Amino acid sequence: MPRSTWKGYLKLSFVSVPVKGYTANTGSDSIKLHQLHQECHSRIKYSKVCPIHGSVPSSEIVSAYEYADDQYVVIDPKELKALRAGGERAVNIEAVVKSAAIDPLYFTEKTYYLLPDGAVGQRPYALIQKSLTDEDRCAIGRAVLYGREELVLIRPVDNLLSLTALKYDAEVVHPQALADELETPSLQKAELELTHTLLKAFVKPKFDLAAYKDEYVEALTELIEAKVAGKKIVASPAAEEPPIINLMEALKKSVAAVGGEAPRRKKQAERASAVARKSAPKRRKSG
Repeated sequence: MPRSTWKGYLKLSFVSVPVKGYTANTGSDSIKLHQLHQECHSRIKYSKVCPIHGSVPSSEIVSAYEYADDQYVVIDPKELKALRAGGERAVNIEAVVKSAAIDPLYFTEKTYYLLPDGAVGQRPYALIQKSLTDEDRCAIGRAVLYGREELVLIRPVDNLLSLTALKYDAEVVHPQALADELETPSLQKAELELTHTLLKAFVKPKFDLAAYKDEYVEALTELIEAKVAGKKIVASPAAEEPPIINLMEALKKSVAAVGGEAPRRKKQAERASAVARKSAPKRRKSG
């Protein structure tokens, strides 16, 4: 059972719901590589150094803002705390919008599940969650999470509410900034039809993102295990760059390739189904 990492209140006008937050991210499975001295394989270490006094302990380090070249103003942690006084544990809803109104470009990696904290929060929590679900809406609010004020998105996920920290508009590069990189080529009808056909061949009505694994991490794990075991490593041949050919020819070849792949996949599925039926235990007739 996951443990909550945050507690506070979800506030909608005068409705205040005690909630607790659970991180929705399990952490990366990526493998961390360390830096070593090539000659002796000793671990490289980092120390915080003052150019005047040398190595400095953490207790003597302060935060500051550089307002001019080599000119700083020191910010005390107590001053930062005073800026967010009173809102430390509140998630204040400021707007309710259609779910499609918030582009995923604004999402950060910080996402949490919000659950009611105690019996008193169950009913108002359920009311807000169901109302947002019924109307296909989400809420925008502000919250102080782990010492930083965040713009947040509250949306229903299954029977829960989730909270995602959002980027501010100034932190997002908008598509218009790259408009000059695009041309407006004249598209032929035949090209469009073939492209539509090719895309339809890749449509998966029962798509499951859980089927995708981090192949790089898996390959790196195998490499590390092989090196630890002292096995000889044989490098894979470098992948060749795909040849640049006529676009229309490439579309035709792609459509033909996926068209031949579909019947093969169908036969594989039928064979697998037949094997499963044969191996399944037969039901005994009652009576």
